[in-house]
Amino acid sequence: MSESHKPSPKLAWEVFLAFLVQGLTAFGGPVAHVAYFRRAFVERRAWLSEAAFADLLALAHFLPGPASSELGMAIGLRRAGYPGLVAAWLGFTLPAGAAMIALAGIVQTLPAHIGDGVFHGLQIAAAAVVIQALVAMARTLAAGPIRAGMAIGAAAGLIVAQGPVAQVVTLAAGAVFGLALLRDPETDAPDDAQIDALPAGPAIVALCLFALLLGALPFLAAWTQNPSLGLASVLYRTGALVFGGGHAVLPLLQNEVVDRGWIGQIPFLAGYGAAQALPGPLFAFAGFVGATAGGWPGGLVALAAIFLPGLLLVMGVLPFWDRLKRQAVARAAVAGVNAVIVGVLAAALWNPVLTQTVRRPADWALVAAAYVFLAVARLPPWLVVIGFGVATGVYLR
Repeated sequence: MSESHKPSPKLAWEVFLAFLVQGLTAFGGPVAHVAYFRRAFVERRAWLSEAAFADLLALAHFLPGPASSELGMAIGLRRAGYPGLVAAWLGFTLPAGAAMIALAGIVQTLPAHIGDGVFHGLQIAAAAVVIQALVAMARTLAAGPIRAGMAIGAAAGLIVAQGPVAQVVTLAAGAVFGLALLRDPETDAPDDAQIDALPAGPAIVALCLFALLLGALPFLAAWTQNPSLGLASVLYRTGALVFGGGHAVLPLLQNEVVDRGWIGQIPFLAGYGAAQALPGPLFAFAGFVGATAGGWPGGLVALAAIFLPGLLLVMGVLPFWDRLKRQAVARAAVAGVNAVIVGVLAAALWNPVLTQTVRRPADWALVAAAYVFLAVARLPPWLVVIGFGVATGVYLR
C-alpha cells in the first residue's frame, strides 16, 4: 500500500464508520448495494478508481457467498489492510444483524399492510439507485463499440439464461473477449498503481483455514453433539457453497434449518420477508435463524459462521488477483470482465429489481421520479430511499 494508506486504527475506524452508514441506509438488496458502494467510495470519497471498483466487483461475483459483503470487505482491505476488512464487515452487517436477532421473537406481529407499502417504496427507490449506477459505470467501463457490444450481449444473455452458473460463464466469456479484442495501450496501465500487492503468506493461511473449517466442522459437530457447533457447521457450509448472492441463500438455508426442525416454515418465511425490508446484507437473515434456534448467542454464532467463508476467501484470493492482473494479458481479460460487469448489472436491474418492483404502470413514474431526485436534484440516496419508503407506506396502508 502507499504511505498514505498504511493500515492504522484511525483508518480502520474510518472504514467502520463509512460502512456503518451503508449498513443503516443501503436498502434494496445486493444489486442496490453495489450502487451505494460505488457512489460512496468511488464518487464521494475517491478511495478507489472506477476500474478498481469494477475489478473488485468482478472478483466478488466469482466467489461464493454474499457478493455485496465481499465487495465491501475488499474495499475495506484496500483502504486499511486486514483491520479494514473486518471493520467493513462489522459496519455493514451490524445494523441488520442486530435487527434480525431482535426481530426473531416479534416478526410475526408486524403490521402486514404497512410493511408491504414501506417495502415497495424501498424497492422503487433502490431501483432508481441501480439505474444511476448503471449509467455512470457504462460511461466508464463500456465506452466504445466493442465494450458496449460486450455489455449488451452479457445483459441479453443473462436475461435469457438466469442463475449463478450463467453469471460465472458470462464473466469468463468477458475475459476471453477481452483477451481477443481489448489488447490496446489503455489496458497496459494498471488501474490502481498506488496499491502494492498484498502478501501471499496470510492469503495462503486464509485459504487453508477456509478449507479446513469446511471439512472439519461437520465432523466436530457430529462428534460433540454441541448445538452451537451444529449451527455453525450448517451456516458456514451455506456461506461457503452458495452462489448468486442473498436471494440464492433462501432455498439452501430452508433445506438445512427447516427440515432439521430448528425453525418452523412460517417463521422462516416471515423472517426472510423482514430481512428484505432492512438495509444491509440479506445474509444477516442468518441472525434471525440462529436467534430463533438458540437465542441471541445462537444469532451471533450464525452471523459469524455464514460470513466467515467470504471473509477468508477475500483475504485469500485478493492478493493473487492483484498479482495476476499486473500482467498485460490478464489486464486485457480484466478489461473484458469489467465491460460485461455492466451487462451483469443491467440484467440484474431487469430481474429481479424491476420485475419485482414494478407492479402497476404508475410504478414506472415513481421509479423515474426517484431517479430525478437522485441524478438531477442530487439528493443523497438514503434520503430518497427512506422518503419513498415512508410515503408509500402511508399511501398503501
